[in-house]
Amino acid sequence: MVSVHFMGTITRADLTESVYRNIGLSRNESSELVEAVLEEICSCLETGEEVKLSSFGTFSVQSKSERVGRNPKTGIEAVITPRRVLAFRPSHILKDRVAGAK
Repeated sequence: MVSVHFMGTITRADLTESVYRNIGLSRNESSELVEAVLEEICSCLETGEEVKLSSFGTFSVQSKSERVGRNPKTGIEAVITPRRVLAFRPSHILKDRVAGAK
């Protein structure tokens, strides 16, 4: 596998280029593959399903209930409405890999 190292933020274009170099698909096919995978992940999360990627981690949607918070500048209490938030729980394999990286 040809490793493509990026400095900074990885973009969709970077992922597409990595698929192109490592898998051998055309650039257009690589782009379609990346988009299809990302769209499937988004669709699953929209419906509340967990997305578990072995050796990587789990994406999930968690429901937060209504609560009272404070405006940090004024200290005035304000109601924070119920909402759904995205969560990511990395696998122990990913945690170990990141911890061992230089």
